[in-house]
Amino acid sequence: MAKTQLNVRVDEETARAARERALARGMSVNRYIEELVRQDTGEAGRTFVEAAADFMKSYESVFAEEFTETRGTDAGEGRR
Repeated sequence: MAKTQLNVRVDEETARAARERALARGMSVNRYIEELVRQDTGEAGRTFVEAAADFMKSYESVFAEEFTETRGTDAGEGRR
């Protein structure tokens, strides 16, 4: 993927916090900011939701069996 340079002005406190957070995560400030933007635009969330949907689809029969069994019990029993 091609890279584009952005010049951003932030106050010193924000710059210090970005440097510290990036260092604590073992990444460059550039990479840290890229990760924040990706999270904010939903790429990470979208990936999680897709993985969760795949998981649910893979185990759909197991869940259906489990919940079918618990519905046949007395009220309140077997509910989670």
